[in-house]
Amino acid sequence: MSYLAGEPATEKVRWGILSTARIARQRVVPAMLKSPSTEIVAVASRSLENARNFASAFDIPRAYGSYQELIDDPEIDAIYNALPNHLHVETTLAAAEKGKHVLCEKPIGLDLADALRLKAAPQGVLIGEAFMIRHHPQWQAVADIVASGRIGPVKAVQTFFSFLNVDPANIRNRPETGGGAMLDIGCYAIASARLIFGAEPVRVQALIDRDPVMGTDRSAAILADFGDGRQFSAQLSTQAFRFQRVGIVGTEGRIELDTPFSAPTDETSRILLDVHGPGQPVEKITFPPVDQYALQAEAFSRAVRGTGPWRYGLDDALANMAVLDALFRSERSGNWEKP
Repeated sequence: MSYLAGEPATEKVRWGILSTARIARQRVVPAMLKSPSTEIVAVASRSLENARNFASAFDIPRAYGSYQELIDDPEIDAIYNALPNHLHVETTLAAAEKGKHVLCEKPIGLDLADALRLKAAPQGVLIGEAFMIRHHPQWQAVADIVASGRIGPVKAVQTFFSFLNVDPANIRNRPETGGGAMLDIGCYAIASARLIFGAEPVRVQALIDRDPVMGTDRSAAILADFGDGRQFSAQLSTQAFRFQRVGIVGTEGRIELDTPFSAPTDETSRILLDVHGPGQPVEKITFPPVDQYALQAEAFSRAVRGTGPWRYGLDDALANMAVLDALFRSERSGNWEKP
């Protein structure tokens, strides 16, 4: 946890897990158990049996057969919301109204109008969007290199993010629950571009292809103008070979990330830094294995207890959602759109 700002909380944050979804079971909850400032005390599912099985697997004391029971539990400080996209705002707002801090899976809502409802959350309640990549040391290194000026002003960012999923029963392929490439992985591409440029795009355009049977956006090409000659492009697909890469080019050098979004927890990660040009040595910067989900949980817990910062609150989530909204408008209009 040495990569994080602040200090571990002297009093652990008591967490409730909203949903027994695969990401909670395989990624987030095992990671949260590594966080010294985190204690998981309850889990909820629509099925009490599923909740009990999940609780048994992770030695969680309490299991609930409804989401509201967990939200009403007075001995929970914070909630991790892993529900399907169309339930994010409703349940996050309900938890916030009970005074609970919420780390919500991305995207924060179905669209900007949906997400703006979270503005009604009580003051003092922390709401964060779960972009775990922001806590990985490789992204912190990228931000530091860019800020140092070592590659000069950034002029272009290119992203590729794809995987293969053609199962119509999969939640990612159901448009009514917020499935599709843009909301599932496009949100990462946008969030990372905003991080690199340290700015918001002034206009965006999208070419989107939809699955003729499922209706979801299965592939998308994105262009974004960040002003002053700064450009972002991305190719996304949920029906292509699994691959990811981010390239950043400035006036004096470039950075390349091999695994920008799904960095392994049991292997080193690396970024390539090239400040000499073609045919010359490229600096390889490696990072020891870390669990970015554990770092995310620890950072949020520290922020809840006031022993560390949380730099990406609700306003940041709304800004990301505004870009996604504009991209969908561009699909319909065929024109550039302003977020």
